[in-house]
Amino acid sequence: MNVLVVSATEFEIGPFLKEKNGIDVVVTGIGITSATYNLTRKLLQNKYDLVIQAGIAGSFNNKFQNANVVLVGKDTFGDCGIEEKGIFLTLFESGLLQENDFPFKNGWLMNNCNYISSSKLHIAKGITINRITDDPEVIRKMVEKFDPDVESMEGAAFHYVCLQQRQSFLQLRSISNAVGERNKEKWATSESITNLNKELKILIQNLP
Repeated sequence: MNVLVVSATEFEIGPFLKEKNGIDVVVTGIGITSATYNLTRKLLQNKYDLVIQAGIAGSFNNKFQNANVVLVGKDTFGDCGIEEKGIFLTLFESGLLQENDFPFKNGWLMNNCNYISSSKLHIAKGITINRITDDPEVIRKMVEKFDPDVESMEGAAFHYVCLQQRQSFLQLRSISNAVGERNKEKWATSESITNLNKELKILIQNLP
């Protein structure tokens, strides 16, 4: 099987890079713009049976603990829209986009890939943002609007590109911290990266 592994940074997939065994890798850089451009360029150059995005993420709730690894079943752009008088409207709510305009379904970028249903990992709901914040009010509004499990800066861009390209994909995330917690002493970065790379290796080994 021809597999591509995608990550925002080499740091997140460092252990995997040491023994990738010929598997193609693209390090996109951090953020929506870099992820969209570099992944699109790679997919236009090569054909893959499966593309796997691997990275760390923040958690919005107690459903998943630090260093837990999940698959993101659906993702969306959490801060793309219009804010007026303290009220944030998504592009769908504002009428600028229809919530079922391809590749969206009910405003979400869904992953219905067969590989996600066969995995033993828990399935999470993600949102992707341009700006990390520790503002409790901003976080509260995101939770109220999207009820997300995890937060990243590239996930929805990854889903968007893969869906547009009719490409099978999986978004693999390991929880490094609670959203809003900026005290790095309370993060589990090392453990989350260890577990992320462990599950990435297992996932690839179990592919047909």
